[in-house]
Amino acid sequence: MNVQVRPEAWDEPDGAALRAAQRAELDARYGCDDHEPGTKPTAEDIALFLVARDDAGTALGCGGLRLLEPGAAEIKRMYVVPEARGTGVATAVLRALEDAARERGLDTLKLETGHGQPDAIRFYEREGYSRIENFGSYVGAEISRCYARRL
Repeated sequence: MNVQVRPEAWDEPDGAALRAAQRAELDARYGCDDHEPGTKPTAEDIALFLVARDDAGTALGCGGLRLLEPGAAEIKRMYVVPEARGTGVATAVLRALEDAARERGLDTLKLETGHGQPDAIRFYEREGYSRIENFGSYVGAEISRCYARRL
C-alpha cells in the first residue's frame, strides 16, 4: 500500500475523526472513558500532527508530538484504522514522527500506552522502544505502560 504521511492541522476533520475513532476503540477496550491519565492533547500543545493517507486520499492513521523537557517529545494519538493495520501505515507514521523529532533537534521520544493494548505494546517493542518507568502524569497510573527510544 502506498501511503503518504504529512502534517495537518490538529483541528482538520479527518484528524479529528481518527482521534474520535481511537477514543471509541479505547473506551471499548477498557470499558470506560477514563483511561488516559494526564492532560489531553490539544492544538496548543501538539507541536506536530501527522495524517497518513492512501492514494485515494483516505485518512488511515495519525500521530502527534508533544514537546516535553529539552531534547524529548511524547508521541500522542498514534492510531491506525482497523482495516489498515498490518499494512505498514503505523510504521510509516512512526518513522515520520521520528524524522520530524530529529529535524527539531530532539534525541528522545517517549510514549504511553495501556496494559489493554497488547498489539500496541508489541508494535513499539518491535520498533525499538524500551519499557521505562512511568513518567509525568502517568506516574502511579496502573493501566499505563511507558516506553522510550533514543533517536
